[in-house]
Amino acid sequence: MTTAYDVPAKELISALTKKLQNDSAIVPPEWSKYVRTGVSRENPPETREWWHTRCASILRKLYINKAMGVEHIRAEYGGARNRGSKPNKAEAGSGAIVRHALQQLETAGYITKMKGKGRMLTPKGVKFLDNTSFELKKALIEAYPELKKY
Repeated sequence: MTTAYDVPAKELISALTKKLQNDSAIVPPEWSKYVRTGVSRENPPETREWWHTRCASILRKLYINKAMGVEHIRAEYGGARNRGSKPNKAEAGSGAIVRHALQQLETAGYITKMKGKGRMLTPKGVKFLDNTSFELKKALIEAYPELKKY
C-alpha cells in the first residue's frame, strides 16, 4: 500500500492541490488576494492557487504528525521577522489563514476536531491522501522506470 511517506512531498502537494481545486468546499476567501501569509512576509503570495496549496500542505502535515492544533500549524508556516537593527525573531504564520483553511477542510470532511489534541485526519482524508500518493507513485514509475526497484 502506497502512503504519503512513499512519495516526494513537493509532488504530493502539487497533486493534492490539483485535486482540491476541483473540490467545491475549498474556496479561497475574498480577502486572500491581498493578505500576507505572516508578519515575516513583505508581500502576498504570487501564485494564484496558493490557497489550495496551503490546504494541501496542511493535509500532508496532519497525515505525518497525526494531530496538530492551530498554534502548532502556525509555527510550521512562520518565519524570521525582520526587526530592523535588532536581531531577527521567530514569528508564527497567519492564524486566520490556518483557521479558515482548517474550517474548509473540515467542511469537506477531510479533517475533524479532537478535544485536547487539535485537528486530525478523518478516514476520508487518509484515503484521499493514500489514493493520491498511489496515483502519483504510479505516474512517477511510468515517467522514471528506474524507480520501480524502490
